[in-house]
Amino acid sequence: MAHLTIGEDQLLLCLTWPEMVAARRVRIRVPLAAVRTVVVERDWWRALRGRRGRGVWVPEVVCVGVRRHSAGRDFVAVRPGGPVLCIGLCPSSPFSLIAVSVPDPEATEHCLRNAAPNLADVAGGGLWRSLPVPNEAPGAGG
Repeated sequence: MAHLTIGEDQLLLCLTWPEMVAARRVRIRVPLAAVRTVVVERDWWRALRGRRGRGVWVPEVVCVGVRRHSAGRDFVAVRPGGPVLCIGLCPSSPFSLIAVSVPDPEATEHCLRNAAPNLADVAGGGLWRSLPVPNEAPGAGG
């Protein structure tokens, strides 16, 4: 399972060895100022937007890599069967969304909410889908 570290001014996602091989990257660094929304998605599969790109996609086992959609790219490192931390990023970031399975998503969400200076105030608690994907048909998560 990936490890997320929240530093003074950045978020660091370190992947496990199998995730590194699948995603073809070691880590992802994001300035905390780029974080716009943070939410725990209870259904892991709802964190998958758009079409699968580079990575490994084994249904009910693991989904790791980049997913593409009309609004950009998402990075996912998701293990089915549990909640997923979804981090929405500003448009200038390399990814629109980072969705990751972490050991304690609720605690990580709380820490990130306290550390990120530019969180958007999303009505209703703000599901991660508050970052719309233009022209994405409902159920087109494939």
